[in-house]
Amino acid sequence: MSTPDGATDAARAQIKAFFIAQRGYWRPWTETMLRVSPGFLQQYARYAGYAARTGPLTERMVELIYVALDASSSHLFESGLHTHMKRALEVGATQADIFDVLHLVSLQGVASVCQATDILAEFTDLSEVAAIDEQLQGRIDRLGSAHALALSAVARLDPGYAEVLLDFVEQGRPGAGLTPAERSLVQLALHACFTAFNPGAIRQIVATALSQDLTPAELLQAIQLGAHLAVHGTALGANVFGQMPGTDIDTAAP
Repeated sequence: MSTPDGATDAARAQIKAFFIAQRGYWRPWTETMLRVSPGFLQQYARYAGYAARTGPLTERMVELIYVALDASSSHLFESGLHTHMKRALEVGATQADIFDVLHLVSLQGVASVCQATDILAEFTDLSEVAAIDEQLQGRIDRLGSAHALALSAVARLDPGYAEVLLDFVEQGRPGAGLTPAERSLVQLALHACFTAFNPGAIRQIVATALSQDLTPAELLQAIQLGAHLAVHGTALGANVFGQMPGTDIDTAAP
């Protein structure tokens, strides 16, 4: 499909149908883009649709990753969250799956706490700080790597914080829900997304995910899904443009 920006009404209708088929929604901003820059809309649908539909992840897993990305405190995109949560439930995600994802969303910032505490420890005299309790170390070994949490410095400087954090990691999620490998995919997408890019956490999660027999292709697809969150900035701009006096953009068109 190749359509210049001076598209006919028939070509625009074709682009709209293609976009909805690829992305599963149609909103006022897409109507504005269809009228002003249909080529953008056409190529964006191909680009974003490729990451969502080409790869080994199931549609359920793709939609759950989108739920995580849109719900993330680094994005908080409610309309996208509504679209993808609805679709996730339609393609087989359970209530427990959704709330397992939301639990992982709430943990996203803790990796940065661990990394910042590691830096603090570099400048702190730990010679008189007690070693990590054996029981606490066992919990760190069991849970830390699965959540990209390097907790050694945290546990030495504030073992109480490490304990309550691990309680939240272990007991704050639903009793059922995602598999450990699926949780790794969600966390990789969160840490790899440009809105909260965390290379240290990515390294830990990739190592964990590969040990869970996830393939590089599965991990790559999870990484790719975060990039087109950037279109939400385009959506904002298109919506504001449509409100400008004299632009003559009717976003109420079917």
